[in-house]
Amino acid sequence: MKIVFTGGGTGGHFYPIIAVAEALHDIEKERKLLEPELYYFGPNAFDERALYENGITFVQTPAGKMRRYFSLMNFFDIFTTAWGILDTVFKLYAIFPSVVFSKGGYGSVPTVIAARILNIPIIAHDSDAIPGRSTLMAAPFAKRIAISYDEALQYFPEKVRGKIALTGNPIRRDLMNPARDGSHEFLELENNVPVLLILGGSLGAEVLNNTVLEALPDLVQRYQVIHQTGQAHFESVSSTARVILEKNERRYHYKPYGYLTPLAMKMAAGAADLVIARAGSGSIAEISAWGKASILVPIPEDVSRDQRSNAFAFARTGATVVLEQGNLTPHVMLSEIDRLFTNPKARNDLAEAAKKFAKKDAAKMLANALVDTSLQHEQ
Repeated sequence: MKIVFTGGGTGGHFYPIIAVAEALHDIEKERKLLEPELYYFGPNAFDERALYENGITFVQTPAGKMRRYFSLMNFFDIFTTAWGILDTVFKLYAIFPSVVFSKGGYGSVPTVIAARILNIPIIAHDSDAIPGRSTLMAAPFAKRIAISYDEALQYFPEKVRGKIALTGNPIRRDLMNPARDGSHEFLELENNVPVLLILGGSLGAEVLNNTVLEALPDLVQRYQVIHQTGQAHFESVSSTARVILEKNERRYHYKPYGYLTPLAMKMAAGAADLVIARAGSGSIAEISAWGKASILVPIPEDVSRDQRSNAFAFARTGATVVLEQGNLTPHVMLSEIDRLFTNPKARNDLAEAAKKFAKKDAAKMLANALVDTSLQHEQ
């Protein structure tokens, strides 16, 4: 059994693939199958360690980006994608997998088209409330399509809706369940002081980080703050925070991290009473799996339409509060945090709605679909 994964070059496309690969290894043991050969086709390996740990072989395939704004690179990337399709046809033919699993994004386009040319079954998954162009492109010839939001269904042609299933977004095993026991000790937190987990991430974090810094003197008076700044911003944020809090007797309430390892993230999720984050599909899936109340600050629509639509789709279930970046000020953020802590029922209602939104079996559902399709194709 050979399975090829493909996806664009972001964590939102890549890490759900790792979650599905983890589930495939579980199913292999449960169903007493031969160990599958797994491959990842994309422009870059993204996380070589994660690929290695899950027995996935990386195969580089050129892909041009499809930018939503005017850029001369859009013209040149047409040729990159064309070359990528030709190159990928030969690479895919050499392996000839039983099925291709596409997570969407520009990096998936050459592999999906090559699979179509070679008549290899395709299963596509989209993480967002508004499906990406690569998923919509693949929809007519995909064998199965999985979505993470009910709202996504309306964007697909009527004739393909019969093969669409709502599965949710796959989450890596390490991040599925928060670790409550020992979390305060691990992160050196006080007991009986509320904990905020702020996830800036590596992209689009600057505005959120700056707002947190401006609010920091007030935040540390009432809360403990675990702040993932993103690696690119860690030095500037942490040094600025040291200056701001230099004479503040509760400066130890602020704990910045460039990146939270899976273990540290599990601990932080377990300790957190409220999560403040961007609205990437992966962040929303994790927050809902943790069953945590949250405030989401989506990247503006002119930069990323996905985050705003994801945030409001999640909010319509009663699971989060959305603060638009244009309205984000230290005062507004503090007021919303204080409101949720002075009204425990409101915070608890958000957490309960998040739990109901979560679909913790997403990775297993997709892995089973890949195995079943593979076995049918090999007959």
